[in-house]
Amino acid sequence: MLSTKAASNTIAPTQFLQLKGHSYAYRRFGSGAGLPLLCLQHFTGTLDNWDPAVTDPLASGREVILFDNAGVGRSTGDVPHTIAGMAEHSMAFLDGLGIQTCDVVGYSLGGMIALQMVQDRPSIFRRMILVGTAPRGGEDIMHLEKPSLAKRIQDPANRGYDVLKKIFFTSSPASQALSEAFVQRLSQRKDDLDPPSGPKVAAAQIAAFREWEAFKGERFADLRAIRQPALVVNGVHDEMIAVRNSYWLADNLPNAVLVIYPDAGHGSLFQYADSFTRHAAAFLSVASESAVF
Repeated sequence: MLSTKAASNTIAPTQFLQLKGHSYAYRRFGSGAGLPLLCLQHFTGTLDNWDPAVTDPLASGREVILFDNAGVGRSTGDVPHTIAGMAEHSMAFLDGLGIQTCDVVGYSLGGMIALQMVQDRPSIFRRMILVGTAPRGGEDIMHLEKPSLAKRIQDPANRGYDVLKKIFFTSSPASQALSEAFVQRLSQRKDDLDPPSGPKVAAAQIAAFREWEAFKGERFADLRAIRQPALVVNGVHDEMIAVRNSYWLADNLPNAVLVIYPDAGHGSLFQYADSFTRHAAAFLSVASESAVF
């Protein structure tokens, strides 16, 4: 376990777990009495896309584990074309670290992976934080061809982290000011960086989104078997994964609390990092079986 001096994603070294022909890249930092907190990342995101304003406060009470799934960042292998395939890698990674039960922050794509993991192995998580994500059978999940998104993504003026300011935040002056601070925080890490995800990663993950939108049988019935306390979070103006998906999660998970941030988009946890980390830490500190905190 690293000392508190290294309890930051800006300086924690990238480590590699060799397991069954795969090399998984991860960062592990922080300490405290809480269970380890696994952080599962968004579409095309790597270890470097985790905002230290989110990860670092949470690392004051527990270990935080950031993870590059297969084929992402410096993890080897091919990116699975299904959420189920990504969940298999995530569970294998935890098994390789010797972690039987932990808490999870599943953001966007990561939230879908977390939902699949807890259905495949209910003992894997104690408490779940699901941010900007969607249930199987959800709608309007990462349709980047929508004119409102495509215009910003394809704008040649938006390169690197700058595109995140346009698609994770709203167009209001207040939100855009907070987006600038977000990008500055991401840029604090200077060394030991992941390579950015390319078209091959994006295509595989988009295929997984399309498969996730399909469902058989009764819609959302799979959610009702998930008993873990869940904190569901989103921005009211999320254009990447429509906010109605968060309402469906809160409505169908038996034990969930819903937080919706105003004037916020897909990156609500980064826009309101102070509020989000307070909510998350309070939620994770509850020892009861209730999601209420």
